Amino acid sequence: MRSLWMVLAAFLFACMGVLVKLSAPYFSSTELVFYRSLFGVWMTYMIIRHHRLPLRTAHWKIHVWRGLTGLVSLLLFFYCLTHMPLAAAISLNYTWPLFVALLTILFLKEQSHWLMIGAILMGFVGVLLLLRPALPDENWDANILGIASGFFAAIAYMNVKQLGNLGETEWHVVFYFTLISTLITGVWLAFTSFHPITAYGLLLLVSIGMTATLAQLAMTRAYHRGATLVVTSLGYSTVLFACVWGMLLWDEVLPPIAWLGMGLIILGGSLSGVLGLKFLASAPPK
Repeated sequence: MRSLWMVLAAFLFACMGVLVKLSAPYFSSTELVFYRSLFGVWMTYMIIRHHRLPLRTAHWKIHVWRGLTGLVSLLLFFYCLTHMPLAAAISLNYTWPLFVALLTILFLKEQSHWLMIGAILMGFVGVLLLLRPALPDENWDANILGIASGFFAAIAYMNVKQLGNLGETEWHVVFYFTLISTLITGVWLAFTSFHPITAYGLLLLVSIGMTATLAQLAMTRAYHRGATLVVTSLGYSTVLFACVWGMLLWDEVLPPIAWLGMGLIILGGSLSGVLGLKFLASAPPK
């Protein structure tokens, strides 16, 4: 029952992806990130004030780094959602556990193990299979950006684990991330342009903010209460939900080789994610 929180989070994340694609004709990717972050910073601020928690932090440098890497990942991810099939875009973003495992080996001097190396190789073979049908077309840039979104998400997630080891609450982590994202995208849009918001557009923006925030809450509860292996594996059900939404709404039918690639990403990502999480959870505060 506890791990079902991750299934709920996966479903909500897939719904957020659907809403982002539906919003693409009316807003740019930067605008969507701005409004999503604005909703998140308002909601987390209200919760922090409700619990009478201080806003100050002694670890602002790590928060800034987490905010910047998370923002880059989110911008790239939202761009891919508007230019690629829904399931493919989400699969590429979900390569972050592979990058977490790779980074722990290369930079954090984690002792490599054949299971870890095999999981990483399996996942990246899946990436190649997923992209192979799409490489000749005009969306090759979106494919590369999708992988980059997973890479920056991995760095951001490692920063989140570091902040957790330092005693920062999840509310403070989300608050500072959404605050940094709101400020940076808001300044950027102030020097470019905002699209007008219609009643339908407002409904889409509020829905994106709600699904994203509720998904984060459900995911946090899942990792707090469920078994790591089960929760991490269930997280990849987002890809399956995205496949169903893509077929129902946009007739997105992926070839068998792409399905094989997504399966390898899910399997490799689940294994490497669990191994990476175990290392990060045991790392001492710095």
